[in-house]
Amino acid sequence: MVNFNYQTRFKLPQAGKLKASISELVEAEGFELKDLRYVFCSDEYLLSINKQFLNHDDYTDIITFELSETAGIIEGEIYISVERVRENAAIFKVPFHTEILRVIYHGALHLCGYGDKTPKQTSEMRIKEDYYIQLYKRST
Repeated sequence: MVNFNYQTRFKLPQAGKLKASISELVEAEGFELKDLRYVFCSDEYLLSINKQFLNHDDYTDIITFELSETAGIIEGEIYISVERVRENAAIFKVPFHTEILRVIYHGALHLCGYGDKTPKQTSEMRIKEDYYIQLYKRST
């Protein structure tokens, strides 16, 4: 089950279709989806989480928490700063909708075992993000 929670005025269009897409991603990557909660929030809200749980004092667009205690089962919380995603979309000169999809899929892919600490991992992650973004766009 995928849930979207909003700590800002932002609301995702076609939320039901996006939830189904995330479920399909998890299944396609060989996992079973138990519970995945997305929280869309402000920079300040995410900064407080970053400080409290990760001891980082910097802004970020996403924080992913793996909550599953069973291999192969996806259960987690993903916090996304809508402000940071908007800023990144402008920096990278991509539409906001594309960048929010990238970050949404990025978090799900982290829970499926993809990393982004090395250039090779980052490249693999970007390929997967692009694949799922295009798959979603073709279905809408």
